[in-house]
Amino acid sequence: MLITTLQLSPVPARVLPALLITVAFGLAAFLLRGVTVSGALAGTFTAFLIYLGLGSGGFVTLLLVFVLTFVATRLGYRRKQQLGLAEQESGRDANQVLANVAAAAVFAVLAIRNPAFAIASVAAMAEAAADTSQSEIGQLVSARAWMITTFRRVPAGTDGGITSTGTLAGAIAACIVALAAAAMHVIPPNLMWVAAFAGFLGTIVDSVLGATLERAEWLNNDAVNFLSTAAAGAIALALARFAIR
Repeated sequence: MLITTLQLSPVPARVLPALLITVAFGLAAFLLRGVTVSGALAGTFTAFLIYLGLGSGGFVTLLLVFVLTFVATRLGYRRKQQLGLAEQESGRDANQVLANVAAAAVFAVLAIRNPAFAIASVAAMAEAAADTSQSEIGQLVSARAWMITTFRRVPAGTDGGITSTGTLAGAIAACIVALAAAAMHVIPPNLMWVAAFAGFLGTIVDSVLGATLERAEWLNNDAVNFLSTAAAGAIALALARFAIR
């Protein structure tokens, strides 16, 4: 079994603080225009599950993900609007929120019975932060990108397109989230690299799915985001088991 640093109070004792803190979080995210009303409700629900499964440290990690994605989205927002690449100004809706953090919430709930899933939850959150940072910063700084499947030049913001600046930003974001989770004792410090690396690999999965199934209109962006975060979690579980042998 994966060794974890999680030392939590019983689940019933976490319910009330989780409810109060995550409701306040959802309201603040809405007031900051980071999410719509439906996005705030979805965010509150998933944050509640993450708090229940991973404790206050897991919630702080999720809060950091929100901050990173909010800053990356708002950075150069007017220019992104002019380029037609900006997200809606009212914030993310429920589908977008769930696509990014639902997998992390499921892994967090599973961590209640098996702490090994804590690292999967952190990796999923790392992927969500990395993917948004990668795309938002990449398309802001670079006018052109490379298609991940063919390496042909494509306009920035194209599904499956990657940039060197965006890739670096994504890697940094994944490391920041993993570092925070280790500092908050959600995952062991010696496995921090697993969460960060798995989160980054999840962005590669996202780009490949975007270049293939999304461009073929078999999947939409929300489905791609969900599958990528889930893949990051699965990769983290596999790497962690290999790392502790």
